[in-house]
Amino acid sequence: MLIDRDHTVVWRERHRNSTKADPLADVLIDTVNGFGRHVFGSLTWDQESEMARHAALTVATDVPVYFALPHSPWERPSSANTNGLIREYLTKGTTIPQHQPYLDAIADELNDRPRATLGYYTPREVFTRQLLNTSV
Repeated sequence: MLIDRDHTVVWRERHRNSTKADPLADVLIDTVNGFGRHVFGSLTWDQESEMARHAALTVATDVPVYFALPHSPWERPSSANTNGLIREYLTKGTTIPQHQPYLDAIADELNDRPRATLGYYTPREVFTRQLLNTSV
């Protein structure tokens, strides 16, 4: 799952193998280009091998990719916060690939959950308004 920092939308784009760089980069390129560059400011990622194609992603989408320092959750607070919310549903050690429908349901619930940081709008509402270029 990916978390959009501006809208706190939880993305659950599927790809065949979440630990491989090629499928992940392809999914991200398709997602960014599908919604439009104006929706995405940047992507901050942990220093993991699945973002090995970060340069190709930036070239294809014009979205800069940044990497957080190891063991530095304050560099990606939206992700750290959302991971805590996801832990309400999934305990550590859960085998995620076997639970894709459950992950989709979790993402839907989180995207429809009002957030104080969004003025008590839901991430889905804020993201939809962004797509329509209206203000919240």
